[in-house]
Amino acid sequence: GDTTRQRIKFSDDRVCKSHLLNCCPHDVLSGTRMDLGECLKVHDLALRADYEIASKDQDFFFELDAMDHLQSFIADCDRRTEVAKKRLAETQEEISAEVAAKAERVHELNEEIGKLLAKVEQLGADGNVEESQKVMDEVEKARVKKREAEEVYRNSMPASSFQQQKLRVCEVCSAYLGLHDNDRRLADHFGGKLHLGFIEIREKLEELRRIVADKQEKRNQERLKRREEGEREEREKLRRSRSHSKHTKRSRSRDHRRHRSRSASRERKRRTRSKSREKRHRHRSRSNSRSRSRSHHRSRHSSRERSRERSSKKR
Repeated sequence: GDTTRQRIKFSDDRVCKSHLLNCCPHDVLSGTRMDLGECLKVHDLALRADYEIASKDQDFFFELDAMDHLQSFIADCDRRTEVAKKRLAETQEEISAEVAAKAERVHELNEEIGKLLAKVEQLGADGNVEESQKVMDEVEKARVKKREAEEVYRNSMPASSFQQQKLRVCEVCSAYLGLHDNDRRLADHFGGKLHLGFIEIREKLEELRRIVADKQEKRNQERLKRREEGEREEREKLRRSRSHSKHTKRSRSRDHRRHRSRSASRERKRRTRSKSREKRHRHRSRSNSRSRSRSHHRSRHSSRERSRERSSKKR
């Protein structure tokens, strides 16, 4: 009967992308001392199932949104850790660097014992008895080292100062750890849901960073490949246009040469015709002049004859 589920899709901005990738801190830290309450965005397992099915055919790149979400959360956690460290530095008495190093050694052994005990409980729950016994042997060795480190630390400080509880901030979950915490307390902390939840969140953040970096590199390569293909196509078009222009120029020059040859042939023909006309004209003029001279000569001769006849008649 939920109408919201029917009208919303996993790609909606109101849906928590970290929930779709199963890494939302609100889900991981639920029920712990740092329970964040309900997430402001929509959490729905059905939408996660829809996303898992759709992501097989299409890359929605939701890892970037989830990475930003986890980075913001871890950055806040790291700031709280730094603030807690400064508060401890202000409240606890100052000790020398040598004594601080010895106390740090005790803290390191405490963490090692706590992690090993948490591992023993997990192996025991899985039924791996032999491996659990081997880890317990390592725990005993670490306890011996811890007693030795505590003895060294106790001898370097006055008894009144040693009785004070020395605290340390966990780098993973920003919780306080005591220098004199017993093994049960350490095992509960390092095997608890809060500490393991922060480990899960930090590991998921590193995984998302690798995935986003790989996808961005892949996209950059594809973008570079498309750019190279586009440049190759542009060069091909330019080469074709140049070849076409060369062909056009050649055809134009060929047509121009043909036109020039035709014009030259026409000019030669015209000149030949004009020469022939001139020759004919000269020939005609010569013929006309000859005929005129002949007619003139004839006229003169006839006039002479007539004059002679007149003279003879008169005589």
